[in-house]
Amino acid sequence: MLFNNIQFLIFFIVVTTAYFSLSWRGRWILLLAASCYFYMVFKPVFILILFATIIIDYYAGIWIEKARQPGKRKALLILSLISNIGILAFFKYYDFLGEILNDITQQLFSRNIVPELPRVLPAPVAEWFLTGNGQLLLPIGLSFHTFQAMSYTIEVYRGHQPAERHFGIYALYVMFYPQLVAGPIERPQNMLHQFHSYFEFDFEKMKSGLMQMAFGMFKKVVIADRLSMVVDHAYADPAGQNGLSLLIAMVFYSFQIYCDFSGYSDIAIGSARVMGFKLMDNFRSPYESASVSEFWSRWHISLSTWFRDYLYIPLGGNRKGEARRQFNLFTVFLVSGLWHGASWNFVIWGALHGIFSIAGEWYRRLLKKAGLFFPGNRLVRILNVLITFMLVTLAWVFFRNVKAPVSQAFLILKKIFNLSLDSPVLTPLNTVEMWFCVLLIGILLVKEHYVPVIPTKSTAAFVALFLLLAAVILFFGVFNSNQFIYFQF
Repeated sequence: MLFNNIQFLIFFIVVTTAYFSLSWRGRWILLLAASCYFYMVFKPVFILILFATIIIDYYAGIWIEKARQPGKRKALLILSLISNIGILAFFKYYDFLGEILNDITQQLFSRNIVPELPRVLPAPVAEWFLTGNGQLLLPIGLSFHTFQAMSYTIEVYRGHQPAERHFGIYALYVMFYPQLVAGPIERPQNMLHQFHSYFEFDFEKMKSGLMQMAFGMFKKVVIADRLSMVVDHAYADPAGQNGLSLLIAMVFYSFQIYCDFSGYSDIAIGSARVMGFKLMDNFRSPYESASVSEFWSRWHISLSTWFRDYLYIPLGGNRKGEARRQFNLFTVFLVSGLWHGASWNFVIWGALHGIFSIAGEWYRRLLKKAGLFFPGNRLVRILNVLITFMLVTLAWVFFRNVKAPVSQAFLILKKIFNLSLDSPVLTPLNTVEMWFCVLLIGILLVKEHYVPVIPTKSTAAFVALFLLLAAVILFFGVFNSNQFIYFQF
């Protein structure tokens, strides 16, 4: 179910109203049933995959907690992780890795070793999970709820979280509908105790939650989906575009993906808050970052902290020398690229962020040695923010180009670096609409810098602002049921 359609609005009103009229037991049953329905709207059969991982990890957590021998505990954790990663790898990377391996074996032995799935899967299963051309369908949000499930068993193994004995509550932890398909990727320490709590209706939480939902919807349908018209037109035929048009599309995409993904997070966090739940923040004005490292402390925070806690630190973090730390950092960014999808474009995108982060550290060290490092200087920070935005935006070219060959991304960059300012802007929007897009971006940046959280203490101000936002969304929104970008991950 998409947040940006009338079906979700009705769903949210009905579920939230019913939620506050029920006892604790009725509430978790309602939320679990509603979450199942929410997910099954996309493709019902995919819920079987969620059920499989839920059952595996529920019992794995209990068995890990009961086990006394360290070796047995570790073996149980590894089995749980292999199950989760195996399911994710099969659906997300089978075609990608199979193609790579077959290319290698064709060169060496003139034969393929990875079979085509239509030939090995039973007919009913193939009908459920394969597209018409024989490729695997990726269950919506598989990477998100897989990582959330893995965090549970890891935390139980580490002794930071007691195993959850209530199967329904654990299932709800994995399937909670606001953040089921695109995060934030929560931790058991934050969510499980909340599902055991009984929240009274809180008018202040309702106001702040609804306001965050409204602004998230504004970012999605007014800004992101409007910018997508320019971006999609340019990326549909880069060879037929000039450098200036591609440059504008490249910059617009930076704000499109931010408004699209942070808009989803705002709706998720806001809808949960209305019911009393607190989800973690996922974005903090990332385009105000003065370095790529800072960018990742502000962008998709639930994922970056997941990789920090469950990959970077276990690899050794910064405890084994500078060279090893940089290797660990680069590895995390490569894995982050692959997490987003099975494509060389994602690998390059992750590698670029790793290179930018490490190079940024070297750059700051050189400035310090030369006595040119002025961290408190406002002009220096503004310059660094612009440089960081430029680097992040260049890397987005590969991210956006995911369904095309890598060579197309290099063609786009080549045209941008050889642009002529006298070229016409090739876009489906007219001049007024293009300037309106620029105005929207300006409003976004000003709002996020000066008013990161819209105040809702005054009920009269809340009603006025909420109605104003609703009117702007209805009047200026692009209602073409565009799926959120991160649903594909």
